Amino acid sequence: MTNAASGYHDPMHPQLLSILVLLSAAVIAVAVVRRFRRPSMLAYLAVGMALGPHGLALLAENAEVQGFAEFGLVFLMFSIGLEFSLKRLQAMRALVFGFGASQMALTALGTGLATVLAYGQDWKSGIAVGLAVAMSSTVIVARMLSDRFELHSRSGRQTMGVLLFQDLAVAPCLILLPALAASGDDLWRSLAVAAAQAVAVLALLVWLGKRLMGRLFDAMARVRSNELLVLTSLWIVVGLSFLTAQSGLSLALGAFVGGMLISETAYRHHVEADIRPFRDILLGLFFVTIGMMLDLGYVLANAHKLALAVALLIGGKAAVMLLITRIAKTPLVASLRTAAQLAQAGEFGLVLIHLAHQLQLISANVFQITLSAMLLSMFVAPFLIERAARLSGDLGRGDWAHKATVIHNIAVHSIDLGQHVVICGYGRTGQRIAEFLGVENIPFIALDVDPQRIGEARAQGINAVFGNADRREVLQAAGVARARAVVVTYPDAHSAERVLHIVRGMRPDIPIVVRTVDDKDVARLKAAGATEVIPEVLESSLLIAAETLVQAGIPMKKAILHVRAARAERYASLRDFYQRPKT
Repeated sequence: MTNAASGYHDPMHPQLLSILVLLSAAVIAVAVVRRFRRPSMLAYLAVGMALGPHGLALLAENAEVQGFAEFGLVFLMFSIGLEFSLKRLQAMRALVFGFGASQMALTALGTGLATVLAYGQDWKSGIAVGLAVAMSSTVIVARMLSDRFELHSRSGRQTMGVLLFQDLAVAPCLILLPALAASGDDLWRSLAVAAAQAVAVLALLVWLGKRLMGRLFDAMARVRSNELLVLTSLWIVVGLSFLTAQSGLSLALGAFVGGMLISETAYRHHVEADIRPFRDILLGLFFVTIGMMLDLGYVLANAHKLALAVALLIGGKAAVMLLITRIAKTPLVASLRTAAQLAQAGEFGLVLIHLAHQLQLISANVFQITLSAMLLSMFVAPFLIERAARLSGDLGRGDWAHKATVIHNIAVHSIDLGQHVVICGYGRTGQRIAEFLGVENIPFIALDVDPQRIGEARAQGINAVFGNADRREVLQAAGVARARAVVVTYPDAHSAERVLHIVRGMRPDIPIVVRTVDDKDVARLKAAGATEVIPEVLESSLLIAAETLVQAGIPMKKAILHVRAARAERYASLRDFYQRPKT
């Protein structure tokens, strides 16, 4: 902006305009993809493609954007490290190292050979492209499996085992690619030096981290400052990334190690929640920059090459997983599901192909075709997974064997029940409800999708079973037709709404109590058929208000009367329903 009197020109004006354009497009794109329950990553990629230098040219690459994008990558790797679990790895070691290693090796080998033979590239380029294409999308697949409650089906476990191995393989790949970029004479020496550096640095970080990380967070927690915990988390992310970068390794590798170390502490979930706002925004910018690299003109001019590349990527990865699962004697239905769930490129593959391009391991033409094929496979992945479920006769709810086993198990545990309560979700709220029901000798059956939680409950003699509460067949097996009440204890309003529609279709008269976080979903859930909706915020505010009155000198009895009056006004319908007859 130029001031007419002073002649001052504001250099921030063009940058602010670019940011405004980017944010406007991102808001619209993310709203659209979330409307259809698709990952936001796809929206950011589309924004970068549309507004980048090869699209409408409204956004231009610069050092600042690239810097923020690098931080997005750092936080992505940190998040993956946070999700890393040695116990989970040990429990799934057969799937992780059997299926995962086989998939990576066969896919990378096949893709590498195709790159060398079809594009006339050298073996280094083949390795780079092969490793990038071998990665599948944890963000897309894990989200879809979770939304459809298929994480613990046979195909779901196989898929997650492969994805877990790919997460582990990212770190060696980040070390390997820079070493491959060395000249021919120095290649093997570079590989040896990189491997030695990686082992030494990682061993030192892990050794020190195990001894210091827990103590550090304990000390920060005693200060009782959420701001300090956030700052500590950011300090660890940036600090470890800096150390690995100074050691000749990648920024992302240090972030991954930091997340892995924190995952073994009691502060894992707290840290993950604290950094999520930073991660999501910066990671979105990273995917925008990836989309900006795509030259739509070149891709359209070489549409036949792109079509072949997409067919080979999707078909090749599906064929590899189908072969592996059939050799392991997996039923055909589950094999088809697993193959479809992994037949796409992934966010880590984008990271690797971006790095390979920066290191000049691949030519510009190979980069454009490979990147285009990877992005297109990610866009079609959700539709391919859903279509494969229907074609396999699965109806999107796990393979028939898994489904039949689940339904049979629920029916066995509910067959002797009558006038019982169906508890949907056996987390802390569900467990507390079960305690109260047990005191009053009211029978119940609890449904949950966490096998560990179910196992612990069963060990204590609790009637808890694995089951997806928003599935009609599951609720039927749980004996809703004979139950006296249903309670939904988890705060997922969308799932709760599905439960309400199903139960009301089966039992229009049965009382249904639903938990929600605050008042925003009360009207919608009431309209869907809830007898009463309990907002957590309201209940906590009533308790805090009562304690405040007591601390201010108001007698306990009077404070309780105030709370009872407020609760009675809010829960009029609930009061009428539970009012005991006078004796």
